Amino acid sequence: MDQLLTIFSHPVAQLGATTITLGQLLAAGAALFVVLILALVVALWRSARARAVAATEAAEHAREMESRIAGILSAQSEMQGRLGVVADVFGARQAELTQSLGQRLDAMTGRIGQSMSDQARSTHESLSKLQERLAVIDKAQGNIQSLAGQVVQLQAILSNKQTRGAFGQSRMEAIVADGLPRDAYAFQPTLTNGSRPDCLVRMPNGAPSLVIDAKFPLEAWNAIRAANGPDAQRVAATAFRRDIEVHIRDIADKYLINGETQDTAFMFVPSESVFAEIHENFEPLVQRAHRARVVIVSPSLLMLSIQVMQAILKDARMREQAHLIQGEVVRLMEDLARLDDRVRKLKSHFDLTSRDIDDILVSSNKVTKRGQKIEALEFGATRDEERDGDRAHERVENSAQSGTGKLRLRVVDDGV
Repeated sequence: MDQLLTIFSHPVAQLGATTITLGQLLAAGAALFVVLILALVVALWRSARARAVAATEAAEHAREMESRIAGILSAQSEMQGRLGVVADVFGARQAELTQSLGQRLDAMTGRIGQSMSDQARSTHESLSKLQERLAVIDKAQGNIQSLAGQVVQLQAILSNKQTRGAFGQSRMEAIVADGLPRDAYAFQPTLTNGSRPDCLVRMPNGAPSLVIDAKFPLEAWNAIRAANGPDAQRVAATAFRRDIEVHIRDIADKYLINGETQDTAFMFVPSESVFAEIHENFEPLVQRAHRARVVIVSPSLLMLSIQVMQAILKDARMREQAHLIQGEVVRLMEDLARLDDRVRKLKSHFDLTSRDIDDILVSSNKVTKRGQKIEALEFGATRDEERDGDRAHERVENSAQSGTGKLRLRVVDDGV
């Protein structure tokens, strides 16, 4: 074989060296054919072996696949069982969940209904309160409207000179009437010179009366408030100062009467703001009024002055009634002395009664001891003890009789 391969691998060299015969060629072809058959056999053997190995491997693969398929089928059956259990659990849980959801929905529905009913009740109460408040607001609005009408009426009153004077007069009269008794003042009285002040306060102990004037010139003040520009305000202030000076002079000339009225009179200003403005911007008018013995008073100062007068009148009336109080105190002291004497006499009677009770207790003790001796069959008592017992008994009876007689005599003496 190796030779043939060598011959075929070097044909040119063999042909050049020797002459190749037909038999050699046939032998070589036969050898070559044998070699090819052997190679084919080897190849077939190898392929058969490979097929056997492949069949074996395929069988093993088939067995493995069958085992895997069996495992898969068993796992599938187990999974189906587990899925059935899970489905049963899910069904039970779903039923429980449905029941729980139904209960919660029922409870929530009940709570929502209760909440809605509470909300409706609270809303009804709120609406009721709102209606009440609206009624109060309507009432307040009506009061405001009535007050607006009263303000309009007040403005109409203040726009008229006569009605404005009546307004100041009425305010002054209200302050005086609220603070003083009815017999301590008089409105619109007539003095000896024929003038008629707005109010006359009667002082106690025959002292001269106090005059109060309420006719304040408010026109000039309104002119100051209505003035536009410094020149107009200056002219209005001059007119206001002149009117106040004239009014102060009229009060001093008409109402300050020696021996009949006080040497000081009140000029009533019916507004606190006007009073403050006078003292702030018209200080010379205040000084002039003081020199003329005229005191400018506002409603609060007039009320304070009336309260002071009320205290003075009350003190004067107390002094007038002092002798009556002293007489009552003297009679009260006499009654107290008489009561003390009677209590002392009653105490002496009680002392005498207490001594008689002590003697009675002594006799009762002796009687008790005598009874004990009788009970114990002790009859050895002497005649002296019996006489002492009889004497004590007689003394108790005499004391009781004498005390009763004295008590009767005391009752007769006291006139009870």
